[in-house]
Amino acid sequence: MAVSGISPTAAAERASAPPPAGLKQAIEQTVADGFPGVVVYARRGERESKMAAGLADTASGERARPDQRFRIASNTKSFVSTVLLQLEGEGRLSLDDSAEKWLPGVVQGNGNAGKDITIRQLLNHTSGIYDPTKEPEFFAPYLEHQEWDHVYTPREVIARAVRHKPLFAPGGGWAYSNTNYLLAGLVIEAVTHRSAPSEIRRRILAPLGLEDTSFPLTDPAIHGPHLHGYDLTGRDVTRFSPSYDWTAGAMISTVDDLARFHRALFTGQLLRPAQQRELLTTVQFPEAPAYGLGVQRMDVPCGSEPDTKPISAWATDGAGPGSTSVSLATTDGERQLVLAANVYDLGADLKDERPVPQSEGPRKAQMAALCN
Repeated sequence: MAVSGISPTAAAERASAPPPAGLKQAIEQTVADGFPGVVVYARRGERESKMAAGLADTASGERARPDQRFRIASNTKSFVSTVLLQLEGEGRLSLDDSAEKWLPGVVQGNGNAGKDITIRQLLNHTSGIYDPTKEPEFFAPYLEHQEWDHVYTPREVIARAVRHKPLFAPGGGWAYSNTNYLLAGLVIEAVTHRSAPSEIRRRILAPLGLEDTSFPLTDPAIHGPHLHGYDLTGRDVTRFSPSYDWTAGAMISTVDDLARFHRALFTGQLLRPAQQRELLTTVQFPEAPAYGLGVQRMDVPCGSEPDTKPISAWATDGAGPGSTSVSLATTDGERQLVLAANVYDLGADLKDERPVPQSEGPRKAQMAALCN
């Protein structure tokens, strides 16, 4: 379990404040540029603000609101890495354990060898294992046949992955692969003898009071108040089976819940010090991002003047059918931004085309929330 909890009531008692200067204009620009709706959370110290612009549902005309749920996609990965780091802190596994130790025979064939891949390499994407979710044919049941309820099991996706040769030898490079986090979810289950979603609920959602966060397995619907999701043509793609994404990206949340989780995570309230250091230790490969264990360090530009310094932040993001989001927390823990918008065109992405409308609004929102 967590080393120390964060009181849900304490989180609720934080003072509301006017949004940072420029944030309202930034999200309104995002809507004007083609996103139907945007929701946002911003925090400076103990003062937080939440706002929205545009529409949650273009058919009904329902307005976007900050309390509405959305698919957080790969933001899920930071929940998964947190659970595995907690397990290491409890002495139940080591990040240096091989995948083979916990998942015998699962990663083998075509040059893949689970005995050579560590849990750390799964979490920081240096395993070299292939990602079949980047193939157009993988999504054919949904995008070509409109079988929105189609179910892929995690082991089916992994089996498709190991039909391919590794991209590189374990530890020999960096490549983002959802397969890594499906394997990480199976490791959680092998160690705890409980389902990975139940461990996330028990260890993170319940202690933090994240009541609007859920982990659907096969249910293609989003329940409760939510943003509808769209592709670039305006087609509603809200209904979409999350099964293929599982511990790589199936969770649903709100900007407030995601902000509360990341505040607890990045201020060291969920992990022991040794595991906190592991979380924030980034890979060192040319052309690779500064990726840690399910989180990434990035510099947010704070202006175009030559003497304007960027601000360093920890980030997670997510993109999936009809939804794109980012969660940022400055490295000093003083400022946060969580922004979600309701367009992501998976079909365009699979063709290597831009999957969202062109807009400077999200970047301006980051600057407004995080910079002085």
